[in-house]
Amino acid sequence: MGGKGSCWCGKVSYTWAGEPLNKAICHCNACQKISGSAYTTNLIVPSKDFHVTGSPKSYSTKADSGRAVTSVFCGECGSPLWREGEMTDPDAKILRAGTLDGGKEALNGAKPVAELYVKDRADWLGAQPGTEGAQFDGMPPSQ
Repeated sequence: MGGKGSCWCGKVSYTWAGEPLNKAICHCNACQKISGSAYTTNLIVPSKDFHVTGSPKSYSTKADSGRAVTSVFCGECGSPLWREGEMTDPDAKILRAGTLDGGKEALNGAKPVAELYVKDRADWLGAQPGTEGAQFDGMPPSQ
């Protein structure tokens, strides 16, 4: 698959090669705050084939698990771009699907297969189509 994405103003962009390791919706409180929405839609891609152009900023904190997590964003327009850290495979980036270049076609390729932190999901949302068999109250168990 591979692909590319960018922030709203275009000063930071990224590319990756290969297939995503996973595609998931996250309902955790941090994702809600960072996105300003009820959840985020994410693609998890290997770091080894991930390349950045521009100079993004980052903010690091501890997840509810106590693990380090870093949010990466554009310092100019504020677009959240990806997360990285100990909450998942440390050799992976968690891309925000809304930053993918290519509009609807790119978003269709990002259709999630799992939902994380469903315990924090808004009551007016149900399981999204295609995720019914992979609903997790937190991070999924390590494979």
